[in-house]
Amino acid sequence: MRPLFRALAGVLAIHAASPAFSNPVLDAGFGDNMVLQGGAPLMLSGRANPATRVTVTLNTLSTSVQTDAEGAFFVTLPAQSNSRAPANLTVSAASGSTTYRNILIGNVFLCGGQSNMELPVERALDVWNQLRQASDDGIRLLMVPKTTAPVPQTTFAAPVAWQAATPESVAPFSAACFYMAKALRRKDPSTPIGLIHANWGGSAARAWYDPEAAAAMHGKAETDLLALYNRDPYAATQAFVPQWFDWWRAQDGGREPWKTPQALDWKPIPQFSFWNEWKGTGLDTRPRANVWLRQTITLTPEQARGEGQLAIGAIDDMDLTFVNGHPVGYTFGWGVERTYRVPPQHLKPGRNEILIAANNMWDTGGFFAGPDRLAFTAANGARIPLGADWQYATTQVSDIPPRAPWDANAGLGVMHNAMIAPLGRMTLAGVAWYQGEADIGQGRYDAKLAQLFAGWRRQFGPQTRMLVVQLADFGERRSVPGESGWAQLRDDQRRGVAADANAALVTAIDIGEPTDIHPANKNDLGKRLAAAFHGRAMPAPERAVREGAQVRVDLSGIAGALKVEGGPYPLGVELCEAGPGTCRFVLADVQGNRLILPVPEGMAPTRVRYAWADAPVVNLVDGEGMPVPGFELGIDP
Repeated sequence: MRPLFRALAGVLAIHAASPAFSNPVLDAGFGDNMVLQGGAPLMLSGRANPATRVTVTLNTLSTSVQTDAEGAFFVTLPAQSNSRAPANLTVSAASGSTTYRNILIGNVFLCGGQSNMELPVERALDVWNQLRQASDDGIRLLMVPKTTAPVPQTTFAAPVAWQAATPESVAPFSAACFYMAKALRRKDPSTPIGLIHANWGGSAARAWYDPEAAAAMHGKAETDLLALYNRDPYAATQAFVPQWFDWWRAQDGGREPWKTPQALDWKPIPQFSFWNEWKGTGLDTRPRANVWLRQTITLTPEQARGEGQLAIGAIDDMDLTFVNGHPVGYTFGWGVERTYRVPPQHLKPGRNEILIAANNMWDTGGFFAGPDRLAFTAANGARIPLGADWQYATTQVSDIPPRAPWDANAGLGVMHNAMIAPLGRMTLAGVAWYQGEADIGQGRYDAKLAQLFAGWRRQFGPQTRMLVVQLADFGERRSVPGESGWAQLRDDQRRGVAADANAALVTAIDIGEPTDIHPANKNDLGKRLAAAFHGRAMPAPERAVREGAQVRVDLSGIAGALKVEGGPYPLGVELCEAGPGTCRFVLADVQGNRLILPVPEGMAPTRVRYAWADAPVVNLVDGEGMPVPGFELGIDP
């Protein structure tokens, strides 16, 4: 079951003006009981009153800086040695001071991504034993609350606090992240570990871009539209909906139901619920659909005179909502409550028609909550319930509508803005990233990784090591070669990591579960992440070369020599010609850190593929049992 989007004071958190500070403070990611990064220049950021001199003191070190016009400040202290001895850090100004207590110095990691990084210890393997042994004052945890914002924020949606690892604090925490920390502590008990959990199931990579990355990948027009949404969601909707109108006309033979709703075949909804539960409508068996919903309300002249607020509850997944044929709001996000501003020129005394073009792209669709959440509030304060007696009309349109840049799970930087930016500028040892399922089929994931890496290093320092989990096996097992969006994304992950001098690919291709997209074995994954952080080279393909009647594939990062588990030949090795549908399985010989592939007679291969399937069965490992990742390589002549 996919995680629910939280409704937090409207669709998105909105940027607020900086408050006046009685005492200077560090940014929201800092706090009592935190771990600060050792072994690198220590970045600290915070806020105080504008144009104020601020002094930051850690042990015997001290430095001062002037705040800017908005009260922000940033300092860098010399690199500190790792230490388990609790320290205090004080930020002071003329207005007062704030002291942060019980601070350790060690390695600090951000653990981010979607549901497989979010999956908690209490849902992973061996939970009872692991929680019994979870207590460790040398591991400190910070959980970031979920919300989104169109512009970078300085505070989180709810208070946060660093906590020592205990069974209670560990149970809801990221399992992959925590087991990485446990492995790191086993290797070096003298180095404390700080972990920051910032994840959101179903999120797309672009939701985690910083503003510079969003502009680089999608252009200024999209980021300008996002900024407009921050100032005026209604105006942003008006700027965006021409894309939606063009899309609908192209999908529906030029028809415009928002102008001619009488042309649709309206029926009463069987019940106020997800349309999956509307028995006999077709939506109960084919819920991935675009459906029109209709309701009318009657307004008095006084109620129609001023600007109103239309609350339609939560729609699963996406809606474009109209009042009397005029679009007033566009939102994606299952579980997100919608409240839209309705200008007075769209209202009239008497009958007013509300239309919702609702799209469901996965699982349940339509109304998410009860009818009590739905109402129109007039300018004079009168509340008119929308009731439960809606009508619906199905359509032949099956495609997914265009997504707005403020989209909840794929909006441009909306999760970075609300969940990463408030951490402030701090020094990190690394980022552990497990994401990609939401980006399958979209392409350019290697370019997305490059932008994510750049954004994190802008905020957390150039020393930040990137640890990327290659997607686990999930889906259909198959016995013939074919195309695979999962395999393509895994290879994009591999290429993105290979292009970065301080990144490592950690494959989970052998520890997934074909029937569960959320495999429980995060224990071994955490150990692999820890090994990769410490510089353990991971198996990786380097080059494929044609040598007469065979192709040689060289691999690096092999501990000892390659070996095959469970038989004489590695499974899933393919040779392919240039076009689609030309791949053939071959029986490869293993020689040290090389694969030798015989070229079938009459074949002119141009590519080598390995484990190219959604859920491949793999048996090729190095001498320490580390699996070879899925890949595709062009063959050098």
